[in-house]
Amino acid sequence: GIKTYAVNGEEREIYYDHIRAALDFKPQITLDDGADLVSTLHADYPDDISGVRCSMEETTTGVIRLEAMEKDGALKIPVVAVNDADTKHLFDNQYGTGQSTVDGIIRATDVLLAGKTFVIGGYGMCGRGLANRARGMGAHVVVTEVEPVSALQAVMDGFKVMSMDEAAVIGDIFCTVTGNTTVLTTQHFEKMKNGALVANSGHFNVEIDIEGLAELASKVNRNVRNYVDEYLFSDGRSIYLLGEGRLINLVAAEGHPADVMDMSFALQSLMAEYSVQNDLTPEVHSVPREIDKLVASLKLQTMGIEIDTLTDEQETYLNSWEEGT
Repeated sequence: GIKTYAVNGEEREIYYDHIRAALDFKPQITLDDGADLVSTLHADYPDDISGVRCSMEETTTGVIRLEAMEKDGALKIPVVAVNDADTKHLFDNQYGTGQSTVDGIIRATDVLLAGKTFVIGGYGMCGRGLANRARGMGAHVVVTEVEPVSALQAVMDGFKVMSMDEAAVIGDIFCTVTGNTTVLTTQHFEKMKNGALVANSGHFNVEIDIEGLAELASKVNRNVRNYVDEYLFSDGRSIYLLGEGRLINLVAAEGHPADVMDMSFALQSLMAEYSVQNDLTPEVHSVPREIDKLVASLKLQTMGIEIDTLTDEQETYLNSWEEGT
């Protein structure tokens, strides 16, 4: 009995038609994935903003957009950065995206990862998960980054780190997971080897300059395999774009396994309840630590795992400034 507005392979116009169809119901609480619903609410439904009590945001990209709205004074409703909770990004992003992205690339291409040079754009939690899973399947993993701390973590995790210009020359497989735009551009396509595979798992297809790729190509062969387009260059090279640059783990695979998504959905549900029970201000809110820990505890229970608890002596030691070494 739940009304659902979605079709497989929908175009951008239909996608926003579906968002507007949902907003026509004048919801009081929304669960968003990328902040498109919230931004559409603010842009096209200003009279309905006052009726929205709160929105839960599921993705890194969405939180970035909402924080930008808050900074500009454009955010008129409370939103919760569900993505930033530990029981979300440490698990859903890292293990979910890592596994499902590899799954999508392999389903689309049947490529053998072992021995290939796998270039990953971005080393946030999604990039870390993907890097570790690709390495586990025998790939030589290269990471590109713009944040020095993340780049340093990648180095100390044992991965090669370099600029995308350098990586473009040696990569066999490329996957962007940044949540930003134009991570792979024409200057990179011009350097790629024949047969390079290009994919995205970073929320929007803007991470790959698809228009630029099409302009460079002398011919495009659509669907040489399911979810694979071949871009032929005049010098004889081919670059294969997977899933039209959309999220390859959703396009060619089935997304994250349910037994990692359950924590994300639990957070969304509990924070929806929290937003009703508390009068939140119009800004980006964090998930309270006690709710984060509750979700982790419940997950451990479902796995049949018991952990230790602090003794009274340990509690006293941690809470007292008078206790020395």
